[in-house]
Amino acid sequence: MREPLPDETFDVAIVGGGVVGCAMARRFTLEGARVVLLEKASDILDGASKANSAILHTGFDAPPGSLELACIQAGYREYLDIHETMGLPLERTGAYVVAWTEEQEAALPDILQKAHDNGVADSVLVDAATLRAAEPQLSSQARAAIHIPGESLIDPWSAPYAYLQQALDNGAQVFVDCEVTGGVFADGEWTLETSRGEIKTRSVVNCAGLYGDLLDRKLLGDAGFTIAPRKGQFVVFDKAASTLADAIILPVPSARTKGIVLFRTVFGNLAVGPTAEDQQSRTDASTDREMLQSLIDAGIEMIPALADMPVTATYAGLRPACEFKEYRISETPDRNWITVGAIRSTGLSAALGVAQHVFGLYNRVDMGHQPIENPSIPQASRLAERFPRDWQEPVHGEIICHCELVTRREIEAALQGPLAARSLAGLKRRTRATMGRCQGFYCSARLAEITDGHFEIPLAPEVKDGT
Repeated sequence: MREPLPDETFDVAIVGGGVVGCAMARRFTLEGARVVLLEKASDILDGASKANSAILHTGFDAPPGSLELACIQAGYREYLDIHETMGLPLERTGAYVVAWTEEQEAALPDILQKAHDNGVADSVLVDAATLRAAEPQLSSQARAAIHIPGESLIDPWSAPYAYLQQALDNGAQVFVDCEVTGGVFADGEWTLETSRGEIKTRSVVNCAGLYGDLLDRKLLGDAGFTIAPRKGQFVVFDKAASTLADAIILPVPSARTKGIVLFRTVFGNLAVGPTAEDQQSRTDASTDREMLQSLIDAGIEMIPALADMPVTATYAGLRPACEFKEYRISETPDRNWITVGAIRSTGLSAALGVAQHVFGLYNRVDMGHQPIENPSIPQASRLAERFPRDWQEPVHGEIICHCELVTRREIEAALQGPLAARSLAGLKRRTRATMGRCQGFYCSARLAEITDGHFEIPLAPEVKDGT
């Protein structure tokens, strides 16, 4: 049984528990607002935020002068400011925008100029010999590149979990399985109807991602954009492949997409993706053999030694693209509503900056909040390979997932508290369990025992510990 919703009026209700919603809850809470976050799924990060390339971007290729650029760079700076105190991973790998054809090589000077115009002044053009000296496994077909030293790798999930945990630790509330189904604005206050009852709030921030336009239409009667989901499929090579590249290998982008990226992960793998497939469905994140093979082929074309590397995993995610190239962040001040829509592939990098920007809109007329002095600062889960891991510490119980070295203590911790994993997908994001070579083949039975009674859909029926 879920606890009843509180009978109080919040300052701000944030609808959507993706990375942007989590960052939003943190910012508004730290600024002194009374915050509630409402997520319709049973776990946070269950929509667009569950699948991405986990790159912290500098904004070198964002549209000059755009809100997206401002949010990316503000988010980048804040992540650098907080990552040590919150234990957030950061691998400063740098990136190369690699030209593989004469036409792409001709485009590099304009990309470099844009990077400099965007304030990424340390970006430089390098020739083929310099590139191959830095990345000796790259194909000899690479002609030249732009080096962007500031591009970095982060964890796609521990960061937003830590953002939301900080909000919780400092007074925010979170309710999952809580879909906003309607609402009425009267006398300066919203009464939101949800699948778990009513909740009252003075203001609403719509961070509903793939459903943001539908929420605007349902509660405001109109939306200034229409989400057109764009699927991105990824292939993850075995951990042995991670030695084949040091920096992030970026393509020369097209007008429609940033293109296919080859990148290490903080979990010790090498991945390639995403594709860019427009579709109607807001839920279909399936993969298909033909597209995955094209990614494998693209990876081998860039790094021939990948031909000898097995594939560990494949996955897909949906990006909330729309008919516009810009973020759709807008106010409806007469109803205390702010829409944060179409935050596409740069959402992980921009989330903290988007939250800063939106709080500025909300607080344009001083709302009277006082920032929290000496806020509680949580520590993110230590999931990155280059961090000390829990399996290296004593009394961890046992190692449950041997591929990813996940301990029983980590599993049990992830099943507790307001952000407890309520599905295997949520548990993966919290701990890395089942993400390794065997994809859960060896650890699923033990996980079924430990998680019995915690998941909304059990891994196995009528499981008893130790049997």
